[in-house]
Amino acid sequence: MIHFTFSPLQIKRFFTNLLITFIILAVITASSFYLLQITSNSACIILQYILGLVLIARYTDGYWYGIFASLISIFCVNFLFTYPYFAFNFTLSGYPITFFCMSFISLITSLTTTNLKKQTKVALEREKLLQEAEKEKLRANLLRAVSHDLRTPLTGIIGSSATYLENKERLSEAAKTDLVTNIFEDSNFLLNMVENLLSVTRISCNNATVSKALESVEEVVSEALLRFKKRVPTATVNVTVPAEVIFLPMDAVLIEQVLINLLENAVFHSKSTRPIECQVIESVKEVSFHIIDYGVGICEEEIDTIFDGTVYNDNNSNSHKGMGIGLSICKTIILAHQGTIIAKNHKEGAEFIFSLPKESD
Repeated sequence: MIHFTFSPLQIKRFFTNLLITFIILAVITASSFYLLQITSNSACIILQYILGLVLIARYTDGYWYGIFASLISIFCVNFLFTYPYFAFNFTLSGYPITFFCMSFISLITSLTTTNLKKQTKVALEREKLLQEAEKEKLRANLLRAVSHDLRTPLTGIIGSSATYLENKERLSEAAKTDLVTNIFEDSNFLLNMVENLLSVTRISCNNATVSKALESVEEVVSEALLRFKKRVPTATVNVTVPAEVIFLPMDAVLIEQVLINLLENAVFHSKSTRPIECQVIESVKEVSFHIIDYGVGICEEEIDTIFDGTVYNDNNSNSHKGMGIGLSICKTIILAHQGTIIAKNHKEGAEFIFSLPKESD
């Protein structure tokens, strides 16, 4: 003996679809009575019921409700809106054709809408899986970058502090100053990294979106430069912004973090004594930020993967100041703003460009 079991959700969906079917049929029937007072043309009433079948197929699950509604519609047209009224007459000319056409339209419409709903559901699930895969990739890249970028400065802090404590009686004042300076620089680097990680956590908690507000581009750039100068007092940055005030929808703190990360990378990895260029260029649909240095540039093999959280492997640079986590977080922040970010070389160095869309009308 076969037993059919239905979950509470399935029962709820069944009665919901049934209710939708009866409500649409009731509305169509009421409007048909009104239309009958204006015109005696039964073709208009049939068209109304066909419209009702399309709506039922659209707002219910599966095609059985549409077929059921087509049967009810045929009987309603015959019983209520054809002479003799309030009586069935199956001998009317063309009645089998009308019955067949309405059933066929209902079936085709229901099958089409059901198929479209399934395709939409599959597309949404695929998009969700892609987003999850992108998040997992980001986590893996961040973990790889953090494992490198945290280990080196921590090792430096432990080594410098141990040397100071074990040999402070024998060390000169200059040597002590160097050790403390190293500890200070490594601590600042770790602080910057913690801010980066907090930025990513802030985005992840909001499902890869950010809370935007209209902000002045000039003020955001100015604040980022002030924070950057506190960390790297010796750096020189030439800034170019449009004369007119530009307002962009953004999370100002996160965009400031992007600018600071890019400026620090330009200072630590360009190996140039020339000033860094920070240019803001406005176009019709977006505003782009250009960070330009005049140094050694980027290895061509790394340009395509430089924002993926890979570790910067330059033996001649400061090993504790890796580009991995900083640029990966820059990409995460800009993508959360529906913007774009790229890196490229120019004749005298490297250029990082990120663009943010303007407020839509």
